[in-house]
Amino acid sequence: MKTIEKEILPTKQECTDSLKNVIDALYVLNGKWKIALILSLVQSPKRFNEILKQIDGISPKVLAKELKDLEFNGFIKRNVYETTSINIVYEATDYSLTLKSVIAELSAWGEQHREKIKQSMRK
Repeated sequence: MKTIEKEILPTKQECTDSLKNVIDALYVLNGKWKIALILSLVQSPKRFNEILKQIDGISPKVLAKELKDLEFNGFIKRNVYETTSINIVYEATDYSLTLKSVIAELSAWGEQHREKIKQSMRK
């Protein structure tokens, strides 16, 4: 690594590897709803309509697609209960919890960004 004014800069290979990792993460978590869905289901398991009511603005078609994507990638589990009518409950997997620090950082950054925008609008 090179050092510029006491700051260690990554090598070209480290940058390339880091970029690949970020691209992979964004590919899996892309879109405006996936992290919100994971956060909702980490709080508690929910049925489809409960999720639909909690996440304002998502359409049923988009919700169905996003849930399938999250299930495919191991972030959520779809539980089917055969009662008089079939009940389907979605819940976060332990793998979802690996995003805890990522979600916390995004939340903190979002709050900071919102404040920055408010400040710039006051000028």
